[in-house]
Amino acid sequence: MSTSSVTVTGMTCDHCVSSVTEEISELPGVTAVNVDLATGTVVIESTTDLDPGALADAVEEAGYSVAG
Repeated sequence: MSTSSVTVTGMTCDHCVSSVTEEISELPGVTAVNVDLATGTVVIESTTDLDPGALADAVEEAGYSVAG
């Protein structure tokens, strides 16, 4: 089990959280996605290490950006 954390910018509402959660959940191996709207922090649990590029792409597909 692996845990990753990223900060997503641009989220303002529950729909944003839902979109980001849905896109990240589709990545191979992802078992849980927890989004803190107030801070933009997204914690992802997965069965394997996630490819940072694939994670950034999933966030961008939802319409947002990974900070940093």
